[in-house]
Amino acid sequence: MSPDGIIRVALPNMDREAKEQHVIIIEAKDMAGLKGGLSGTTTVTITLSDVNDNGPKFQHKLYHLAVPESASIDSTVGRIMATDVDTGQNAEMNYAVEAGDGSDSFAVFTDSETQEGVIILKKPLDYESKRRFSIRVEAINRYIDPQLLSLGPFKDRTNVKINVHDVDEPPIFISPEYIFEVQENRETGAFVGAVIARDPDIANNPIRYSIDRQTDLDRIFDIDANNGTITTSHSLDREEVPWYNFSVSASEASDPKKVTSMSVHIRVLDNNDHAPVFPIPYETFVCENAKHGQLVQTISAVDKDEPSEGHRFYFTLASDAASNPNFTVRDNQDNTAVILTRRAGFSRREQAVYLLPILIVDNGTPSMSSTNTLTIRVCNCNNNGIGQLCNADAFFLPAGLSTGALIAILVCVLMILALVLLLLTLRRHRKDPQFVNEDDDIRENIVRYDDEGGGEEDTEAFNMATLRNSRVVREAKTRKDVTPEIQSLYRQSFRMSPDNVIFREFIRDRLKEADTDPSAPPFDSLQTYAFEGSGSIAESLSSSASVASDSDQHYDYLSDWGPLFTKLSDMYGNGGSDPAL
Repeated sequence: MSPDGIIRVALPNMDREAKEQHVIIIEAKDMAGLKGGLSGTTTVTITLSDVNDNGPKFQHKLYHLAVPESASIDSTVGRIMATDVDTGQNAEMNYAVEAGDGSDSFAVFTDSETQEGVIILKKPLDYESKRRFSIRVEAINRYIDPQLLSLGPFKDRTNVKINVHDVDEPPIFISPEYIFEVQENRETGAFVGAVIARDPDIANNPIRYSIDRQTDLDRIFDIDANNGTITTSHSLDREEVPWYNFSVSASEASDPKKVTSMSVHIRVLDNNDHAPVFPIPYETFVCENAKHGQLVQTISAVDKDEPSEGHRFYFTLASDAASNPNFTVRDNQDNTAVILTRRAGFSRREQAVYLLPILIVDNGTPSMSSTNTLTIRVCNCNNNGIGQLCNADAFFLPAGLSTGALIAILVCVLMILALVLLLLTLRRHRKDPQFVNEDDDIRENIVRYDDEGGGEEDTEAFNMATLRNSRVVREAKTRKDVTPEIQSLYRQSFRMSPDNVIFREFIRDRLKEADTDPSAPPFDSLQTYAFEGSGSIAESLSSSASVASDSDQHYDYLSDWGPLFTKLSDMYGNGGSDPAL
């Protein structure tokens, strides 16, 4: 220690890993240390800081690990450990698999918490092809001080032996997918292709094949359970279904639970089995003043088939119309053709419509053909060549108006007429009476009310529904708010007829019925009754006697009963409580 109290290292190459702390006692004296002077002591603790002067060391020079062949990619195979006596970041390290056997099948990374090396799987394993792997793993410090490189090395190596364990695996297909082609219209049972699967285990168990019927609901194909041969069970039509997709399963014969599925795609190849036809029903016209060689219509064709080299159509007149003097066909060599006039001048009155048969042939093998009819109408055209009159009945068509448009207009007119008839029917139904029937005798429906009822609370006096409906049968019910009182106001009068007693009884019965009827209004009313007595001065009171046999019935009963009612009124009072009526 220097006189100024500076502490210096006395020994070279101090090692923190050997001894991290040093404790020393310092004494200080005055009077230059002479006798009689005073002194004091203190304790000083010196801690050595770490430098990266040590490399990692594996705990073992050889590690043994095991992994099943069914292990998935990136799954952990095992852990190895290297230690470093340094601390902090000086002890951090990286692991790596050195190039060599197994370096493409395994990888290693560092666990940041435990500083262990974690070995993982990089590619699938197969016990039957390789059962053991030997790899070399290196651990190296992550941070190295360049000034301390001379103290190295700062890395270590170890060997790792990995054994692969056998697992009973399901069958595997030799191809990742299968694509087959089959010609359409083949006979039932035609060969399509074969799928092949094998048992990857040493036992090499037999394989059984089947089609997943959830993906082949119509059972279009069959498969041989023993060899995987696929055949057709129905005739195929490319124009209906060009592709089929379904799944095939392969399972071990001894363990059906060990099963693998694979997708199968079948393309149906085309046969030339459809003839070309017009894409639409052509209907055109020619003007009466048409010239020789004038264009009438451009036509084309379509074909459901799909030849590998594309479509090529040929247009000619049908054999029975090859010598047609009116029209001819010129093939444009581009799958279209034009119809030209062969003469000048046409007459609607001589012939209004021409039916031109056109033969269309394709380039398939074998070639297919069809005869299509082109309808040509003769029209009277304007100066612009637009047909205005296209039949012999002088029916003028607006320019550009087709037959389809005329049909549409006619349908609209018919719909409007139907709607008008429906509205008229509904209006007639609204005007019909709701409650009165033509056969009802309205002679008992003339009722007059001249009194005020009991207000909203008066629900017992009468029922409005009864007043409205003449069909309601009146029952003899006693009214609760009116006590029936029959007042016989007999007056001496002229002698009307020999049957006046019958009328008195009739009127009395009607008065009693009105007073005891709960549905009758609670005030005086004028009621007219149709009654036919014997010996009436009005002779017959029947409705049939008041009209002629060849005339309509009339209901002028007051005029027929006028004299009689006047005398009866003098004889009897009204049936209500008010004698003033």
